[in-house]
Parts: sequence; C-alpha cells; structure tokens
Amino acid sequence: MSAADFDATLAPWPQLKRSHPCSGLLLGNGASRAVWRPFAYFSLFELAQRVRNKPLGLTDQALFKSLDTELFEPVLSALNTTVQVNAALAISSSAPLNRYYAIKEALIHAVRSVHIPFRLLPAANLLAINAELRSYRSVFSSNYDLLGHWAVRAAPEGFQSLFDEEGDFDVARTHGSGTRMLYLHGGLHLLKTQDGGTRQRAAEGSQLLNGFAINTPGDVPLFVNEGLSDDKLRAIRASDYLTWCYAELAAHHEGLCVFGQHLDQADRHLLRAIREAQPAHVAVGILPVSEAAIVSQKQHYTRLFEGAAAELLFFDASTHPLGDAALNVPAPAASAVKRRR
Repeated sequence: MSAADFDATLAPWPQLKRSHPCSGLLLGNGASRAVWRPFAYFSLFELAQRVRNKPLGLTDQALFKSLDTELFEPVLSALNTTVQVNAALAISSSAPLNRYYAIKEALIHAVRSVHIPFRLLPAANLLAINAELRSYRSVFSSNYDLLGHWAVRAAPEGFQSLFDEEGDFDVARTHGSGTRMLYLHGGLHLLKTQDGGTRQRAAEGSQLLNGFAINTPGDVPLFVNEGLSDDKLRAIRASDYLTWCYAELAAHHEGLCVFGQHLDQADRHLLRAIREAQPAHVAVGILPVSEAAIVSQKQHYTRLFEGAAAELLFFDASTHPLGDAALNVPAPAASAVKRRR
C-alpha cells in the first residue's frame, strides 16, 4: 500500500482500549526510552568495546567472532562450561575463567553506562508504571533493563510470581490469576544456572544493578542483547524460562497492545510468534512526531502484518499511561552521574 492509502490520524488509547480491550502488552525499547532517554542503545557488544573502564579486549572480541555471535549469554555460557570441564578433567588452565571475568566485567560497565541509577527513579514513577502493568493479564517485555522489575517490586501484590522460594523458575506457578511478567529476552535480574535452569536474583533496588558486578563462577546473566533475530532465537531455545515466555507469546489469542516495539529485523522472531498466535487484534502505539512519520509507521506495521488474521489498529502512544511525559526522568550530565555513582 502506498502512503496515499494512509492518513495521520491516531486514536486516543483510552478510547481504543474500551472498544478493543487488550489482555496482553508487548513492550520494546521505546517504553524504556520514554522513562530514560540514554536507553537508546543499539549494540551492547559495540558499546562494551568503547566504554572507558575495562572495555572488551581484542582477545575477547576474537572469541565472539569465533563463536559467530554478538550475544554475551552464549559466550559466557561456553566459557563457564569450559571451566567446569577443565575442573572435572583436572586440567590446570586459568585462561577460560579469566576470559569469563573479563567479558562479564566489560558487559557490566557497558550496561551501567546506559542504565538509569535506581536512586534517580522517583517512587511515583515506579508506582505509575506498576499500575498500568497490572491492568494486563500478560506483559511481554523484550527489554532486559530493570525498569519493569523495579516497577513490579514497588508494589508486588497482584503480580503472579513465576519463581519459587529459592528463586528458581517454576512452570507450575505460571497459571495463577495475577499479572504475569514475561521477559522474552531475559533481564539483569535473572541468572542462568549451571544445570540450564533460571534463577531470579534476590537483591532489591539499587543492589540489582550494583550487585550485577559480583563475579560468582557459574552465574551467567540471562539476557539476550542486540543481535540477529536467528541468534536471539537460538539463545531463547537454550533456556527453559525464555522458551516458555516465547511459547506464551505465540499462544496469546486475545487482544495485544504493542508499545515501543518496532518489530524490526532483529526482532522478527517476535513478529513470527505474534502472527502464529493470531490475536483478536493488535493495537500499535505510534508517537505523533509528524504526519509523515505517522504515515511511515502505519505503512511499516501494515507490511509486517500483511495477510495476518489479526485486526491492526493504531493509537497515539503519548495518550498511553506508559507514554506519559511525566514519567520521563531527565538525565544529568554524564560527568555528574559518574561522580555520584
């Protein structure tokens, strides 16, 4: 369809949700950027090479290249497995463990360089996000930052815990009545255990970001950073929790609200899951930057869902509670943030 087939009108979200209710919400990077603009990262792998403090070295970059990936989780998992095998065979070599620590440290500094510090997040903002999230049955997030988790922990009543008392993912807990938070690409609050399971870190608040630096052998951060869609899908299938989250998205038959998720080439696996689910309708939030931008975005999503059974609808993202300008936290000067951390 040509641009002439579209107009720049966008429905207000309160009006659209009354006529087309959505029990599911899919969040993308745009939702995080609405709160903290520095979340506009495109490649954590590239950022880890440029950070001032202990960047990713040439030896480590070569390891990523040899494994044909820019994802941190499979590289860290491979090194962790090598360390275990060496120990079992009594092979004396510190190289794999040293590389594990070096890569994880570069990852830590890269994440911290773009992540909002917990102390800068007003409690009112977290509660406002919390109130909107709990209005859905299932919240699917492709973001691995801590905003969603911090918001849930601000008032956890009404959210379904998917992890047992020890912090381990338990599929038997996924059928409760509360809102379920499904992190499609993992998160900074999640760890991949040595047996391939998933554990949620017990830390709260600022310690979730600060304690991310603790170098415990065997603890691999479970999140899938920017990369090719097929690479992401392979990483998802290597995790019990991520596999379950992806399957739930592919089985979501009711209305789905898409907020801040462009569904571009890097996330085509998510698009395939939505098309497989055949939801009753898909409501996409578009930021009204200009009439031309609105028309362009409508064309983009219409192409993505061409031939799909779901009815495609568009709304003004700024009228959605998660697009409220009051949620935005101004980022202080980089030097000021660095001094106070």
